[in-house]
Amino acid sequence: MVMTRTRLVWLKAMMHLAALAPLVWLALAVQAGALGAEPVERIIHFTGIGALNLLVLTLLVSPLARYAKMGYLMQTRRLLGLYCFSYASLHILAYLALDLLFDVSLLVNELWERPYIVVGAVSYFILLALAITSVNTLRARMGRRWQRLHNLIYLCAILIPLHFYWSLKSGWLEPAIYAVILMLLLGLRKPVRRWLILMPVKGR
Repeated sequence: MVMTRTRLVWLKAMMHLAALAPLVWLALAVQAGALGAEPVERIIHFTGIGALNLLVLTLLVSPLARYAKMGYLMQTRRLLGLYCFSYASLHILAYLALDLLFDVSLLVNELWERPYIVVGAVSYFILLALAITSVNTLRARMGRRWQRLHNLIYLCAILIPLHFYWSLKSGWLEPAIYAVILMLLLGLRKPVRRWLILMPVKGR
């Protein structure tokens, strides 16, 4: 038990470092002017890919804990999910602040002309709901509804690669790789079929 607890503490510490280090690098790169001719696009892409990578890791926890017999990994899932939401928030903020300059009329026009932004917004609001309800007290109060809500992470696993693909000016390989990985991770989950009809399930 002590060994597992110590391992978990170290694992979470490494996760914090691994999640924060890219943001430190990004801040230093911005300050040094090292992001090339289109720094705004690089920042938006960087934070978006960060959120997508963390989504993959979040969905990897359950099958890895189950098949590798490392149940303690389940205690890292919320941490990864919150970092996924944090990167997604930075992605949205960079788009609104640096690309649109908080121009509401321009945002409305973008939503109308670019469907991938709507898909991304839907995914973000799902992540927002999951982040808010990740608090233990809310989980206890919501009961079975909590699991139904958090099963929407499966919908994000479908929508976010689609958002990524539509947002690209050219190329499809990278979003296709992410889509395949996420579909494989979803395929390891028998509860996904029950989620499709909004039935309560165990685990995420």
